[in-house]
Amino acid sequence: MHVIDEDLGKSGSGTVERVGFKKLIAEIGLGNAGLVISLDASRLARNNRDWHQLLDLCSLFGVIIADGERLYDPCAYHDRLLLGLSGIMSEAELHQIRQRLHQGERQKAARGELRLPVPAGLAHDRAGGIVLNPDEQVQARLILVFAKFRELHSARAVMRYLRKNDLPLPVRPLMGPAPHDIMWREADSSRVLSILQNPAYAGAYVYGRYRAEGGRVRHDVYRPKTVKVPIADWEVCLQSAHPGYIDWEEFMENQRLLANNINRYKAGHSGVPRKGAALLQGIAVCGRCGRRMSLRYSGPAGNYPVYTCRADRDQDGGPLCQEVRALPVDAHVESILLDALKPDRIAIAIAALGQIEEETRQLERQWALRRERARYETERARRQYDAVEPENRLVARSLERGWEEKLRAAEAVEQDYERWRSDEPLVLSESDRECLQKLGEDLPGIWYAPSTTSAERKGILRLIIDEVVLDQKRLRGQVWFKILWQTGATSEHSLQRRVHTYANYIDIERLRERVTELNADGKMDKEIAATLNAEGFVAARGCAFKGENVWLLRTRWSIPTVKINGIGANPARWPDGTYSVQGAAAALGITPQVIFDYLARGWVTGRQLTKGQPWQIELSDNQISTLRARIARNRRSRKEAS
Repeated sequence: MHVIDEDLGKSGSGTVERVGFKKLIAEIGLGNAGLVISLDASRLARNNRDWHQLLDLCSLFGVIIADGERLYDPCAYHDRLLLGLSGIMSEAELHQIRQRLHQGERQKAARGELRLPVPAGLAHDRAGGIVLNPDEQVQARLILVFAKFRELHSARAVMRYLRKNDLPLPVRPLMGPAPHDIMWREADSSRVLSILQNPAYAGAYVYGRYRAEGGRVRHDVYRPKTVKVPIADWEVCLQSAHPGYIDWEEFMENQRLLANNINRYKAGHSGVPRKGAALLQGIAVCGRCGRRMSLRYSGPAGNYPVYTCRADRDQDGGPLCQEVRALPVDAHVESILLDALKPDRIAIAIAALGQIEEETRQLERQWALRRERARYETERARRQYDAVEPENRLVARSLERGWEEKLRAAEAVEQDYERWRSDEPLVLSESDRECLQKLGEDLPGIWYAPSTTSAERKGILRLIIDEVVLDQKRLRGQVWFKILWQTGATSEHSLQRRVHTYANYIDIERLRERVTELNADGKMDKEIAATLNAEGFVAARGCAFKGENVWLLRTRWSIPTVKINGIGANPARWPDGTYSVQGAAAALGITPQVIFDYLARGWVTGRQLTKGQPWQIELSDNQISTLRARIARNRRSRKEAS
């Protein structure tokens, strides 16, 4: 007879962690068992899959099953039927037990009486109620976390701030002897998120934040899979059930900000401000279809951002809805934003001063509590060393080493504090205050300063502007955009955009009229281009006008070139003393066509104000004499040759 009792105290709902049941199945399969005895046959397994597997093996190898009442032969029909019904009732019984237990737990939680684990910032008092952790350092650290998130709107930014200032976070481990002591761990994103997403810190008693959905077997251990439940689906949520660090409204706003920091265009989440050059990243909305616009970068180095609406192409393979170049739109939005903040620049400077001083006070408070804890740990180690018997050197040596470690740790904290205090003065001097106030009043200088990052500019922008709707096909040659301000107000603007052809030019008729007028006034192409640039006209590709651009436009619109002398014949000499082609030909005694040949050969020099204008040829008396002699020699040579 072999006794299998490894599964005592374990549920029969599965075989994953039931070593005894696996051993029983193996022995039956090997033919080493003839009789299986248990106090209750149905307790061998509480699920039909395992139970019927056992029955099939017993019937196959002729094994008898016995309990406290009778013997069962799985090969006999009636016994097999009775055992099957018994297994079904056993499984149903387990389900009923679990259902009653869970129902009692839910009812107790609905009254707020179910004792749940609390995070490090809270604790249970003697009466079982939930109170703030009596440790002042724990309270101050959590208050700082919520204050910095209120300021930075990013859990990652809060984590970087804590790491920069060497501020660990309090953690209460769930494993180990109770009561669980608070441990300090270096800040990371998961710990910061666990603080910001825990409703207990908002004074709420919550039951049902997670639920089990299936699971998997890993290393022969069944691990249930738990998923987060949306706030609206929490089974129990009792607000203001106990003291908290923030109120419920701020907690909900924090969840909205955290969800919005995840860049999900379909869900309308703008994402946290990033390092890219596009100022409207995450808040640009397509004015044609209303979807959120994504980003792509063009150019040889990928440094030209473009806002693109590609929802149609991603969903059904259609063409892009629209694309808008980011840099000109961003520059225009920047100017609008800075103009809107002009009346508040002094207030911004004063608020910046107050924020710097408040942050310094917060850090000084953290350092004071940290130093106090280090001194307490040192004094505690000293008391432990003093309490030990001097003769018990086995213990005294260990306590002495612990005391020395605490002394070194306290000294390191003091040194770090002195170093921080020398780098970060607690009180701003009057000159520093004046300098900061001038910087605050010079908001454009701060905005365009090289030290200001793109992420910081985007953070400032999102405090003022909620969304920007873009549409470059509503107005010809322009980008139309509407700014939705955080106050709820809206404003519409337009910006001339770069076009590849003058068919999409913003005001082609006005440009044509102006070119015609300037040409009729006798201006050359370069003079017309300079005038157009001075009047604010921009060429098709967003560049300034040149003489070549004006010549192409005149050619397209069949606008004739205005000659220097109007529409009359060219004189022999121009007012500045230069010769016309006809005048130079007469002076040399040749035809005008030969003059063009001389210009090509470089024997004479001349210039045109622009293409199509008369030539102005420079001829001195010596050049005329030299050229006449050359012409005469050429004529004599031709006569002799004939």
